[in-house]
Amino acid sequence: MWEEDGKYPNLIIELLSKDTASVDCNLKKELYQDRFRTPEYFWFYPQILEFAGFRLVGDKYQPIPVDEEGKRWSEQLGLYLGVYQEQLRYFTAEGQLVARPEEDALRAMADAEKMAAKLRSLGIDPDTD
Repeated sequence: MWEEDGKYPNLIIELLSKDTASVDCNLKKELYQDRFRTPEYFWFYPQILEFAGFRLVGDKYQPIPVDEEGKRWSEQLGLYLGVYQEQLRYFTAEGQLVARPEEDALRAMADAEKMAAKLRSLGIDPDTD
């Protein structure tokens, strides 16, 4: 249990493997439903790209339907979850991919390189004060 005054999580995402899939999809799902009462539970099996999501309705998990692009809406996150380039990713309500921090950093470095190249083409050395 998390160190939040005994409160269970509002959302759980399991990454499955051959060794854990049976327990995660059955025993843990029941635990999260019946004991934790976790409002949303998702699992992703990267080796076979299986992705499922469930929302607690009353006292039972109900499957979260997929949209036309195969994404599932998380009320807890206010985001879609879906498989993109064989990875589980977040998407905005408008369907835009949410960048990971490392992707933002790479994009910033690429932008800085473009700016430096532009300055050099104008005869300005960006490496001097």
